Amino acid sequence: MSVTYNFCAGPAMLPQAVMQKAQSELLDWNGLGTSVMEISHRSKEFIALTEQAEIDLRELMSIPANYHVLFMHGGGRGQFSAVVNNFLGKQGKALYLVSGSWSQSAVEEAKKLTCDAQIDSINIAENTNGINQIVLPDLAKIDQDYRYLHYCPNETVDGIEIFDELDSPWPIIADMSSNIMSREIDVSKYAVIYAGAQKNIGPSGLSIVIVRDDMLELPSLPQSSIMDYGLGVKHGSMYNTPPTFAWYLAAEVFAWLKDSGGVVAMAKRNLKKAALLYDFIDSSDFYTSKVCQSNRSVMNVTFYLANEELNASFLKGATDANLVALKGHRSVGGMRASIYNAMPIEGVEALVEFMQDFAGKNQA
Repeated sequence: MSVTYNFCAGPAMLPQAVMQKAQSELLDWNGLGTSVMEISHRSKEFIALTEQAEIDLRELMSIPANYHVLFMHGGGRGQFSAVVNNFLGKQGKALYLVSGSWSQSAVEEAKKLTCDAQIDSINIAENTNGINQIVLPDLAKIDQDYRYLHYCPNETVDGIEIFDELDSPWPIIADMSSNIMSREIDVSKYAVIYAGAQKNIGPSGLSIVIVRDDMLELPSLPQSSIMDYGLGVKHGSMYNTPPTFAWYLAAEVFAWLKDSGGVVAMAKRNLKKAALLYDFIDSSDFYTSKVCQSNRSVMNVTFYLANEELNASFLKGATDANLVALKGHRSVGGMRASIYNAMPIEGVEALVEFMQDFAGKNQA
């Protein structure tokens, strides 16, 4: 069986070693004679799994003791509303930085949920001569009393990443769905970090929320109990039945990350993968990037063919070469190679080789 490299933005490829382990344990997990999907989430065996998963995640991200870790339903979009309902309260105000499609979606969701609260937003993405970049505002000059500032450090659709730490006078909430554990961050700089699992953690349907304890004291809005962070903390992420198989796979991914050298080692590999692909794009007049170098996403490499009439042919050829899911998001077109933690360097090498060959055969 030939190797297929899956460049899907999400749900994304999982580490091969994790998938093989899950396959071997599918019908008999932990010697119980049943699948992990079939046992009680309150059994001592599953509780042990969840406790180890949290220990591993805390170690991987160096999460301080005054932060709670929640394993929740809803994915990233579910947290768009949960953030508002948990922290904004009546007559609260929040500031959203808009850098692309997902941060804009967070704004739109927040505005739907607020009646007497105030949602302000600042567009920080600029396009100059066809090149996209991030221009951060001087937040210290904004004379407002916001409950929190929300932003998305990595935009999967646009291939834009913010590497600078924000200097914010208000608590920072970050949607790290697409770059969590791809590089080191200082968790203490954030009040809340949340992430849909389906890119660097596990399958879709699970989300991780890392919340500083003082944030749980903010006034909240009426909301569903399963998205209440306070209830989640009180009940150990088990107010209702959690997505157990997704939690199991996340635990296996955390273990794989630790065995692979942790976030520090993964960051080096990710930079190497991204540099290989971006360097080739920059060296070619057949392909182009529309993101300035200082804001190019390490996880989601967007690029365009000089002759876009060849897009369909490129995608077919790539699929024939076992390089799948390279079509760019429908809102921006072009191509997108998502190279999350699970993508090996061999996958990027194979993609560059195909791109070089395709350009040679189709150069005008």
